[in-house]
Amino acid sequence: MILKVFADKSQLGKAAAEQAAATIQRAIAERGQARIIAATGMSQFEFLKSLIATPGIDWAKVEMFHLDEYVGLPITHPASFRKYLLERFIEPAGLTTFHLLNGERDPHEVCQVIGELISAAPIDVAFVGIGENGHLAFNDPPADFETEAPYIVVNLDEACRRQQVGEGWFAGLEDVPTQAISMTVRQILKAHEIICIAPDARKAEAVRNCFENPISPMYPASILKAHANTTIYLDTDSSSLLKPHKAGN
Repeated sequence: MILKVFADKSQLGKAAAEQAAATIQRAIAERGQARIIAATGMSQFEFLKSLIATPGIDWAKVEMFHLDEYVGLPITHPASFRKYLLERFIEPAGLTTFHLLNGERDPHEVCQVIGELISAAPIDVAFVGIGENGHLAFNDPPADFETEAPYIVVNLDEACRRQQVGEGWFAGLEDVPTQAISMTVRQILKAHEIICIAPDARKAEAVRNCFENPISPMYPASILKAHANTTIYLDTDSSSLLKPHKAGN
């Protein structure tokens, strides 16, 4: 695992996008296609904007999988991750092959159908973030590190749901769904490469807990330390609680 720290979210996003673009282009050159996993949330804004602006990516040869989605939330809701990906990534980039998690359908059926699709071939790169409670995708603590299923239905803890209110996606805690469809930890770890983007001061405690403590389901994103090809992108705010030897370019 490599930790990289940048002065602000803009620099972080550009650097992460450069690495992501190189990986996508390499996969297309070698196999004629790239298979990727995309995350959502405020932490991904600058990264996705920079990635879309990167020249030389043949998006028609990219297949995208969705990391997580709320159960029961309509696609018209501002917090819908399907809406987010369509507006901020799929349509601007011109992606033609993508698999969105429809939380308005039977979530267990969605897990099975998309799970079969993602298992059909290797994933080149996964873009992920870290929640304020240390979650990876919607795998809240204590996360399931054992299931081999690609997707599962999870219960969202209060800290996770409060984060969504704090980011402005919902008016109040009672409006946040209590369940979600989430890619599992083991499925994320199957990606050949993982690029984790986690800026902002509100992530600092989670970053410290995940990367200065032993790997534990109580700190879900700590499992990224077990992956052979993971790069963590932080800014000065999110890295502020790390010991000096843990943070550096």
